[in-house]
Parts: sequence; C-alpha cells; structure tokens
Amino acid sequence: MTRDGVERLSTGGQWEEAFGCARAVAVGDFVLVSGCTGFVDGVLVGEGDPYEQTLTAFRIAEEALEHFRLTRADVVRTRIYLTHKRDADDVGRAHKEIFDAARPASTMVVVAGLIDSRMLVEVEVEAYRGAK
Repeated sequence: MTRDGVERLSTGGQWEEAFGCARAVAVGDFVLVSGCTGFVDGVLVGEGDPYEQTLTAFRIAEEALEHFRLTRADVVRTRIYLTHKRDADDVGRAHKEIFDAARPASTMVVVAGLIDSRMLVEVEVEAYRGAK
C-alpha cells in the first residue's frame, strides 16, 4: 500500500505493462477492477463464444478481488461492453450465473469494437469492502 492509502494489483497482463495500468486498485472502501476479457496467458478463451468469454472475464476479475480478500458477494457494480447486440442474452445469462445472489448494479453497452477484434466482451467490476 502506498502512502496515500492506494493499493495497486498488477497481474502481468499484456495491456497492463503496455498501457501503464493496474488490474485492480483499492482505495478507501472500494476495489476497482480494470476491464477484463477472455484472454488467459495470452490465449483467448471461448473465441466466437460471448457466454464463455464473459464467464472467463468475470473469473479474472474475481481473482483480482481475491487478492483483496473479497468475493463476488462484495461486488456492487459491473459494467459490460459487448461488440454485438445479438450477444446480449448470452452475456446476460453468464452475468446472472455469476452474480444472481449478489445482484450488483450493472450496465451493458454495445461498443464499436474492442482492442482485439476476436474479443466479444470486456467487463469491469467494482466491489465494496467498507463493511468488513
């Protein structure tokens, strides 16, 4: 943790180093997890499958939360960026599978594209740790 009370988690992801960002940042009562996709160790999991990419992306976010001793139950907001409206039901089904018990506030937005054209979904997560 730094003097200003901010803790940053780096996981070695390719874009973390290239763009100068952290996988997650803990500040005050919140942990903010950067955009996660279906990439694991440089390989896209679920190519062409928005459901599988969404599950993978949220699992990556969950791993970041675990570093701060948080779980999906602590998630208060998710943001989902998808590249095709047609994938909304599959992406929503994956979100429900993971967060049905927690029921965070959530936003789903269709975007023109993501950094790699094979990516169909990118997710962000915010968790609250103040009550711990």
